[in-house]
Amino acid sequence: MKKSILLLLCTALLAGTMLVAAESGQKDHGGTADMKTQKTSGLRDAYFAGGCFWGVEEYFSRIPGVMDVAVGYANGEKKNPTYEEVCSGKTGHAETAHVRYDPAIVSLRTLAGQFFKIIDPFSVNRQGNDVGSQYRTGLYYQHEEDRKILADVMSEEAKKYGRPLAVELTPLKNYYPAEDYHQDYLKKNPNGYCHISFDSLKDIPARTTGLVDPQKYSKPSEAELKKRLTPEEYAVTRQAGTERAFSGKYWDHKADGIYVDVVTGEPLFSSADKFDSGCGWPSFSKPVDPAVVTDHEDRSHGMLRTEVRSRVGDSHLGHVFDDGPKERGGLRYCINSAAIRFVPYDEMEKEGYGNLKHLVR
Repeated sequence: MKKSILLLLCTALLAGTMLVAAESGQKDHGGTADMKTQKTSGLRDAYFAGGCFWGVEEYFSRIPGVMDVAVGYANGEKKNPTYEEVCSGKTGHAETAHVRYDPAIVSLRTLAGQFFKIIDPFSVNRQGNDVGSQYRTGLYYQHEEDRKILADVMSEEAKKYGRPLAVELTPLKNYYPAEDYHQDYLKKNPNGYCHISFDSLKDIPARTTGLVDPQKYSKPSEAELKKRLTPEEYAVTRQAGTERAFSGKYWDHKADGIYVDVVTGEPLFSSADKFDSGCGWPSFSKPVDPAVVTDHEDRSHGMLRTEVRSRVGDSHLGHVFDDGPKERGGLRYCINSAAIRFVPYDEMEKEGYGNLKHLVR
């Protein structure tokens, strides 16, 4: 079923990506193509094989404390397999979701417990309508301490049913990212095929972290956004476009205040953390709260970069690089002016951002 859907949509997805790039007039925000290390140094990695990785990726992306999810192929033999090769069953790979999470917010035990709520733990080489060895279930680990936690969760699950589980628990090996069109598939195609239910997400208590409460903000419908945003704002935030260097209204903006998501109003950056990087886009050393932006692997245009999106609005903001001022932490958040709105310091109280004024002055 999934293969037939891909054949129908792949061309359209690729064409859409090319159109956005053409409309943006730019390929990237400049700077190094290396993935940053400092901001993600406290994060942990987990790998879950639970059938079709589209639904597994989307499910874990909605768990508080999960900072990024990507999909790929794990524990096979062939180097850099294609989707078609994996589907042949000859490479030995399993469709796998790579989950990056903050252990201060959510534990590996919790993630593994949720995993067992979206799979049939006794089905062999099958989940939902998908059949084949690439759809087998597995928990793959890189560290012994993780293995112990995962083994405990599996033991608890097995006791519930009184019989062994058909779920692998093995070290991670030969993991390769899947093709771009698989990444964030259900975000790109909200009505796309998914074999799992998201109902069990309600079992995880909502949690507010840091200075900014996400419950105060909400994303309007796409129809409303098309009316409210300018064509450039829509192309940037909803289609991952990029404005031309030195063309945005905030690239050399120096007033005191807060920069918020143009889609939701969620506060993102303070003028106190803005600096002139010379790249032609607004640059910041950090967000007002680490939780307000999410990181996503970006392999477009033949580069490996870290895309940043807003938490509540899921707006494409730009990219983050590790070539920022060392005295400020070493990061450079390179942001599109079209993705943000500026609230002057003197108007922050009136607009509901008074609790963040200390971050400006």
